[in-house]
Amino acid sequence: MRWRYRETVLALCTLAFFATMVARLAISPVVPEITADFGVPNWAIGVALTGLWMAYFLSQFPSGVFADRFGERPIILVAVGGTAVSSLLIALSPVFGVFVLATIALGFLAGLHYSVATTLLTRTYDDIGTAIGLHNGGAPAAGLVAPVLAVWISGRYGWRPAVALGAAVAVPIFVLFAGRVRPTEPRRPDQPIAERFELDPLVELLSRPPIAFTVGISIACAFVWQGTASFLPAFLIYHRGQSEATAGVVFSAYFVVQGITQVGIGAASDRYGRDPVTAACMVLGAAGFAVLVFVPGLLAVAGAVALVGTGMGWSAAALPRFMDHLSEAERGAGFGLVRTVYGVVGALGSAGTGLFADLFGWGVSFLVLAGLLSLVFCALALNRALSLGY
Repeated sequence: MRWRYRETVLALCTLAFFATMVARLAISPVVPEITADFGVPNWAIGVALTGLWMAYFLSQFPSGVFADRFGERPIILVAVGGTAVSSLLIALSPVFGVFVLATIALGFLAGLHYSVATTLLTRTYDDIGTAIGLHNGGAPAAGLVAPVLAVWISGRYGWRPAVALGAAVAVPIFVLFAGRVRPTEPRRPDQPIAERFELDPLVELLSRPPIAFTVGISIACAFVWQGTASFLPAFLIYHRGQSEATAGVVFSAYFVVQGITQVGIGAASDRYGRDPVTAACMVLGAAGFAVLVFVPGLLAVAGAVALVGTGMGWSAAALPRFMDHLSEAERGAGFGLVRTVYGVVGALGSAGTGLFADLFGWGVSFLVLAGLLSLVFCALALNRALSLGY
């Protein structure tokens, strides 16, 4: 098959997403070294990382506004270039306060990428589910590579070079994107940016029944994704008695499964519909969590990770649902807005899962995640059975 320009756009958007994710994921594996170096407690690092993820999702809406005014290409370049600069600032932080500010800046700048890249792909591809699924694969690919490399670099050279890995990955991708991706025509080049932040139009968009329904199911799914990404290794160690090495391998396998299956999930949603494929992801994910909690043995863990990893590819089917209900003129800022809303609330999944584990144990905390996926399945089923139009 002849390589076309749209494949170049997709490949470089995916690499850009990979770069922004590597920079974020390179921090967590070296947290013990960071706390020891700065002499701060774990909760202080937790505040910095919470700030990173909150800033990441808060920047989704303004990124869409800026893309409508200036085009998608410059915003993605700012995201990737900003990722490189902020990663270096983190690595060079002389005091903990600078580390915190640089970490939050990394979250905000990296967050400029996703909504804008998704919008660019919808302008480039007709089968947007397939394109979004391939693009989303950048995140699990980073989840496979970044923690392993960060730990290896930290063991040899210290945590600062490990965190600087984000810059080392982002710089060449910035150069490639700048050289290979053409500028796009802005959708609203003359509209004042301040008008885009007026409250009434934002409330109107979010209150549309199909958008509000999709935001609701995305919040629940994002909560589960965040809780799984934060605590799957801890669950394996404390609930199932696995070694740290085994838990690390399983965690990497989880990202691999997610990366591979998202492509098929997106393609299936183009062919069979967003809701049936999203519902299937909910069933697989909930079943996987149940197996993790109740079924002993390594074989059960392997099967459960395959199920959960596939289920957590829900975004390749659910996120195109937003695009299906947004006009072409609304897709830039509109998709950024819904990403900000569901992402900020869904980011509480880390705190919520940890709290449930502290209060009721790891088994209950992961059953809560299974329960949330089951609720989403029921909502999708009722919407279809009763023809509610959401």
